[in-house]
Formats: sequence, structure tokens, C-alpha cells
Amino acid sequence: MTTFTDGMPKENDVVRLWGHRHVLVGMLHLLPLPGAPKYDPPQGMRAVRDRARSEAEQLIRAGFDGFIVENGWDIPFVKPDDVGHETSAALAVIVADLKRAFPEVPVGINCLANAVGVSIAVAAAAGGSFVRANQWANAYVANEGFVEGQAGRVSRYRHAIGADAVTVWADVKVKLGAHAITADRSLAEQARDTAWFDADALIVTGSRLGDPPSEDDLKTVRGIATLPVVVGSGVRVDNLREIFRYADAVIVGSSIKRNGVWHQPMDEAALHAMTAARDRIAETDDAAAEVKE
Repeated sequence: MTTFTDGMPKENDVVRLWGHRHVLVGMLHLLPLPGAPKYDPPQGMRAVRDRARSEAEQLIRAGFDGFIVENGWDIPFVKPDDVGHETSAALAVIVADLKRAFPEVPVGINCLANAVGVSIAVAAAAGGSFVRANQWANAYVANEGFVEGQAGRVSRYRHAIGADAVTVWADVKVKLGAHAITADRSLAEQARDTAWFDADALIVTGSRLGDPPSEDDLKTVRGIATLPVVVGSGVRVDNLREIFRYADAVIVGSSIKRNGVWHQPMDEAALHAMTAARDRIAETDDAAAEVKE
């Protein structure tokens, strides 16, 4: 299915990558990488790699469609231009290892904070399919300070290194930040801004880690979006059906971890509960679509 954004043809990126909607993308919060304050040199990259491989195996075995790799333990995060070469190298090593283990699985990359150029470079070198941009257009005030959109610079960089096939899933209004700078622009206008700056999917989130977006926000973005809509926080078994009324895909993190805490190990029961719920929803929606046809 081809969609259009202000006259520019653009294929639905979720359907392109997986061939269907109702996509579950699991979040791999990597252990601290070299250069981060909490990195453990005696354990080294082997511990990071082993944890990532083990969690990826759990996700795929449970029936998730893919995963996104994030340096979530590199707290406190720095601005994009301050991300070190050691972070880029470590991310590339992990993504390449995962692609060797799961060559057919689409892998996303999100280098925090908003280091979209690094994510693009890692994807190009290691075989990633898409990246997440927490701020693609406009700007906001984050815990790291003032964070600007990366679209113009990164789009040129992506083209220069021959990585146009790597797509960008962009947050419309990123969580964990203050948005007074764009307070005079509605969520719908910010979604249009993000699409106009050539994003490939629009991510909708709540305001905090683990918080779902409001139904009004989902309705708003779905109502104006010609791009696929992805929910990027707060996805749980009990709200999955409602979310899939509006979203093509979801990124799931906290709710599939032990006790619902993002940095805990994967919870096998939660993983299987999530995929079972997705399968029921997809079956019902597919049956309804056939009736309409």
C-alpha cells in the first residue's frame, strides 16, 4: 500500500518491513556501553552482547516481530554531538552480532539522546533497517538541555553514505521533555511538521517512561497521518486492543520486563501474554476486514 505525504509517494514502512500491521517491536535496553559512567570494564562488551542476544532470543521465540536496540543504560545521556566514538562502535558491534543471529529480523537503532546520525551510521554498517529519532523536527528542552531536530543534517548525511534504505521512525512529541518552545503548535501541526521533514513513521508516546499516549493524541495523529503510526510507550496487554485501533505497530519495553521495570530481565509470561493478545486482535481485525470486503 502506498501512502502520500503532501504529494510525495511513500510506502507504509511497517508493511514494507513485515508485510502486515499489528507489529510488536521489543525494546532491548543495552547494559552500559564503554564510555558510560556505569560501564563495567571487567565484564566488558561480552556481558552487553550476551544480555542483548539472550533477550533478543526471548523476544523472537515468544513471537515478537522485531526489536529496537537502545543504549538505555548510558545514563546520564549527552547531546548528539557529544556521543563518543566508543558508543558508535559498541552499538555497531551489538547490532552486527544480532543480525548474524537473526538475519531476517528487522532491527531498529536508537542512540540516546537523539543522536540520529550515529543511529544511521550504525544501521548502515551493521544491517539495521530503521532508526528512532526522538526529535526529528522542531526542538524541545530535555534533561540533556536544548535538543534540536536532526532532519536536515541527518537526511543529507544518510544520503551521502548511501544509506537511504534506512528509514526514520520519529517521535511527534517526545516524552521526558518540556515543549514550551512548540506550545503554539498543536499536536496535529507537529505531526505534519515531522511528516513534512520526510519521516517514515510517526511515533506517539505518553509524557513519561511507561506511560501510554492518550486516546485523543492517538486519534489526532491517526486522523491526519498518511504515514504509519507507532506507539512508543506504555503498551500493555490490557490496552493493546485500544492502541491497535489507531497504530500499525507498537514498541514494547517496560511491560515485558519483570515487575514492569524497564531495566529488569525479560518476563517470559509477560512476553507470551503480549503476543497472544496481539494474535487475538489481529485475527479479529482481519476477519472484520474480510467482511467489509
